[in-house]
Formats: sequence, C-alpha cells, structure tokens
Amino acid sequence: MGTAQASLIGAVMLLGLVGVAVPGVPGMLLCWAAVLWWATSEHTSLTWGVLAGATGLLAVAQVVVWLLPARRIRDSGVTWRTVVDATAVAIAGFFLVPVIGAVIGFVGSIYVTERIRLGTGRAARSATRRAMRAVGGSVLVELFACLLVAGTWLFATIAG
Repeated sequence: MGTAQASLIGAVMLLGLVGVAVPGVPGMLLCWAAVLWWATSEHTSLTWGVLAGATGLLAVAQVVVWLLPARRIRDSGVTWRTVVDATAVAIAGFFLVPVIGAVIGFVGSIYVTERIRLGTGRAARSATRRAMRAVGGSVLVELFACLLVAGTWLFATIAG
C-alpha cells in the first residue's frame, strides 16, 4: 500500500475519532470503515485479524453505548419522553446552528422540560446534569473503543 493511501485511511480514522465527539457524525462507523478499507487493500492475515478484532470490539461498544445511558437515565428520574424530545431538538439544532446547536438544543431542551415538570430551577439543573453524565459516559465508551481500534491499526501499519 502506498503512502498516499495509508494517509487517506489515517485521515478517515482521525475523522472517526473526532466524529465521536461531534453529534451527527458516525465516529465508530468511520473508524471501522477505515480498517475495512485497509484490510481489503492489504489482504494479509494481520489486516483481516485487526478487522475482525475491530468489528467485535466496536459491536460490543455499540451495545454498551445503547445500554449504559438507558440504565443511568432511568435511574436519574428523567423521563424517556424528555430524552426523545431533547434528541429531536438536538437534531433540529444541529442544522440551525451547525454542530454546537445540537449540544445546546439537547441540554436546553432537557433543562426546560425538567423545569416545567419539577417546578424549580435547582431540581431541573440537577436532572439535566444527571442526564448529561449518562450521555457523556456513552461518548467516553465510544471514544475509548475507537482509540483502541485506531491504536491497533497504527501499530499494525507500522509493524506490518
């Protein structure tokens, strides 16, 4: 594989890592796609092994990403209706104010909904913090999985 192709694969991998923190960008999918591109270009047992390992790790991480916030949000007292509404507002916010609008829309929507439901600003801030911790934990799981995949790919590229 040439240096140009390896650089492009690395750029996709980096975009995937950044995409983990940016709402609307499929970070894990981009990291996996970069490894798939590399494996199908190289055709060695090492590349196929890294692809298999990355696939398994990212699949487990995806399950954890789906389960972790669910349990934590349920335990926090924030309703699922609030989370669904906040997600819809975040998607609209992403298009109205690119990238940062999603975060502002999600957090703001949870706060306003919880303020109406709970009646006090203090209780709404507390509920919003708990919801953000739940969502933040899943982002960290996704980032850690993608960093392991990127590190393995980098090591295998240098060693191979």
